[in-house]
Amino acid sequence: MDRLILLRHGEAERDAKSGDDFDRRLASRGAAESAAMGETLAELGLSPDLALVSAAARTRGTWAAVAPAFPKAVARFEDSLYLAEAETIRVLAEAAGATAGTVMVVGHNPGLQELAVQMLVQGGAPPALIARAQNGFPTAAAAVFLFDHAGRPSYDGLFFPGR
Repeated sequence: MDRLILLRHGEAERDAKSGDDFDRRLASRGAAESAAMGETLAELGLSPDLALVSAAARTRGTWAAVAPAFPKAVARFEDSLYLAEAETIRVLAEAAGATAGTVMVVGHNPGLQELAVQMLVQGGAPPALIARAQNGFPTAAAAVFLFDHAGRPSYDGLFFPGR
């Protein structure tokens, strides 16, 4: 894997009709913010080869909103990404990176935020940038990292939706 894009799902409805958190869908604002984030990333040349998407309704909806910006990307829905911890996300991304240059993970907090902060620290990012990520990773936010030949991350972008 040359690049990893961590994308938090868009804003979701408060409650699903089923009452199950897994079934919460994107709110209209979440769909719009997600689509805009996809366009922003694509305009910057940050397009995934493979997207690992949590199987939850709100992450599937987020992928549906961003997918038009990434017509060449292949999506793979992963049950294990639902509310996954940082280490689980990283292991799945690294495994997928064996066959894909740029991997996107569409998932949930707190795992995505924790992984983004860990990678910023590992990559020697400026303290102000680390603090910004620690203070919040809102819905439809993205963090992008490059990897060297030894698999060490370095910061390549932190994007928050325009609210």
